[in-house]
Amino acid sequence: MSIAMRDLGAAVGMRAQSLYAYFPSKHAIYDAMFAEANIELLQRIGAVDEDDPVARLRAHARVFIAFCVEDPVRHQLLFQRIIPGFEPSPESYAPAVELAATARTTLNACGATGVRAFDAWTAITAGIAGQQNSNEPGGRRWTRLVDDVVDMYLAHYRKDSPRSDS
Repeated sequence: MSIAMRDLGAAVGMRAQSLYAYFPSKHAIYDAMFAEANIELLQRIGAVDEDDPVARLRAHARVFIAFCVEDPVRHQLLFQRIIPGFEPSPESYAPAVELAATARTTLNACGATGVRAFDAWTAITAGIAGQQNSNEPGGRRWTRLVDDVVDMYLAHYRKDSPRSDS
């Protein structure tokens, strides 16, 4: 996913030299895009208005997956580490940390606690988005499974389930 600054400048109607007035490098552009996308996702997740923890978990999963599949390139930037050498700055990474904390809080409210439960949740939701983006962009083959997957996940990871260890 390498793009020359002159190509990027041409795509946005600027000369490459003008871009350097705003961003010192391509990685600085990626960093800004990373931050902006995570802030947008955090706002969308924050707009979910569900009192019931399971309904909130379902809604968060739908919002997250919809966000990922509406822009597959953004999904790659945020969740697939495809740019060699790019590490988000602490400032641009902060909204991602807040998103993870929100997910943990929602999972805990549903009775799914511990590291294993959190790791499984991120793998499942990212997996659905990845499958949709890779195998049927613009379709619904995998995104339609969200409620089923939430039910299976909760049956396995709730505190009262037989395998809820962390």
